[in-house]
Amino acid sequence: MELYQLRYFLAVAETGNFTKAAQRSFISQPSLSQQILNLEEEFGQQLFHRLGRKAVLTEAGKTLMEGSRRILTDVDQTLEDLKEKTGLGPKVIVGAIPTVAPFFFPAVLAYCRASEIPLNIQTQEDFRRPLAEAVLDGHLDWALISLPFNEPRLHIDKLYSEPLWVAMSATHRLAQTENLTFESLRDENFILLGEASTLTLQIQHFCGDHDFEPRISHRCGQLATAKSLTAMGLGVTVLPKSARSATDPEGLIFRKFSGLVQPSRDIALVRHRRRHLGKGALLFAEVARAVVGPAPTESAPPFRPTPPPAS
Repeated sequence: MELYQLRYFLAVAETGNFTKAAQRSFISQPSLSQQILNLEEEFGQQLFHRLGRKAVLTEAGKTLMEGSRRILTDVDQTLEDLKEKTGLGPKVIVGAIPTVAPFFFPAVLAYCRASEIPLNIQTQEDFRRPLAEAVLDGHLDWALISLPFNEPRLHIDKLYSEPLWVAMSATHRLAQTENLTFESLRDENFILLGEASTLTLQIQHFCGDHDFEPRISHRCGQLATAKSLTAMGLGVTVLPKSARSATDPEGLIFRKFSGLVQPSRDIALVRHRRRHLGKGALLFAEVARAVVGPAPTESAPPFRPTPPPAS
């Protein structure tokens, strides 16, 4: 078995078509087909059901696909480590959900600069399920997602917790309310992110705990849009504490929930259980935990970078 054969095999598995796989692999279809046959002869099992133009994985093929991805990912990571550019530092590819990426990535980059840590960080922003799939496929080293999340192939390490606050216009009728609860928001219009957003699902869950469905007046693709519409007085929204920024629209205010149990969310750092972590991935995990630091207090933001050690 050769590595190039595994790459051809994965190309067929991912495209479901021998012709498309050959085009993607820059090889003729007869040559690619012969290499797949060679693999099947070596393993003594059929890897694909040939259904006309479609190629569908057999059970043996599914087993080989998971192993092939792991093998090739480790090989590619090793080659990347060997070709590491000293000026940029070791490479790591990290994804984060939209309600984490705009705040966490800048804090990590700022920490690396202040501490003179050479780390070549490449980032991706997406929703939770696509990020998890990208980690499983070997396209991401790490992903920052919200909990709970159940995927036995992922190693899930809780990174931090943070409270959820209500955002509204400074002229809103509840702006001066001291005992603010989800029950207080029963008759409000909500400005939320899309249905795929885990924050939106969490808000709907909290509202359900108080026996009402949030009346959604606007769905937004970005936090900045939700903030702008909220500042205009078109509704209220619920955001993580880290979303509060000095660049927020004029007139946007944040209010804490009252009560002993504060609405909050947990964010985790996840990786593939069986994937080898390169230097960049290991260093990023260290930096991420340094940036988060100890559990945040009411007077300290969760992502304030720790000052670099004195020389």
